[in-house]
Amino acid sequence: MPNTIQPKVTLVGAGPGDPDLLTLKGVKALAEANVVLYDALANEELLIHAPKNAIKIFVGKRKGCHEYSQDQINQLIVDNALTYGNVVRLKGGDSFIFGRGSEEIEFVESFGIPTFVVPGISSAIAVPAYQGISLTKRGVSESFWVITGTTSDRKLSADIALAAQSSATIVILMGMSKLSQIVALFQKESKGETPVAIIQNGTTVNEKFGVGTINTIQEVVTENKLSSPAIIVIGEVVRESNTLKQFYEEFAYSKL
Repeated sequence: MPNTIQPKVTLVGAGPGDPDLLTLKGVKALAEANVVLYDALANEELLIHAPKNAIKIFVGKRKGCHEYSQDQINQLIVDNALTYGNVVRLKGGDSFIFGRGSEEIEFVESFGIPTFVVPGISSAIAVPAYQGISLTKRGVSESFWVITGTTSDRKLSADIALAAQSSATIVILMGMSKLSQIVALFQKESKGETPVAIIQNGTTVNEKFGVGTINTIQEVVTENKLSSPAIIVIGEVVRESNTLKQFYEEFAYSKL
């Protein structure tokens, strides 16, 4: 009897954490899945959209704790697609924003397996938005950079030094372990008074945040016990947020 398995892989962006921020197309893709491979930053509540009999495999990676290497994840995607058919790879945020989605697609397609992409709401934009931070604002910021704080060889991205010279809003992902280096780069550019917001577990019930300036943000992190996963937002738009405006007004008054 011929093999009737039709392999297919769909990368679905799970959004920034709030399960209600999954797209409708993402819901439909999960509903048709035979297997779901999901990340640490993908809210497990989203698995309710998959069939009860679908296989769910956690392949999350967190600092110092990797269930699987990336090569193993790539092979798991292919093996499950060839064995069970329709695989959904559920990835936090958007699969193509520091999610290694393109690497996974390239590997899967090398086996002749068709792939599809369902974009997700990136945490780089959504998490600041939940605090009323608009990454661009007329007369304040004309652009924004989204940068990884830690490269694949565990070093600080060289782009941060370039970004510190600009007037753009800077959004740094995976940068908490490099915060002191980031602060030093902005201080070198005489931007010690530039507003900073750090938002941990953004858009979720466990969200925590701290606000300050380049000069004070390390103390804020210590006081508020902030850690990864968190997003660092640097720029004048932080001061413009209606949610955070009172803090900066009081901060400025305290310095008079």
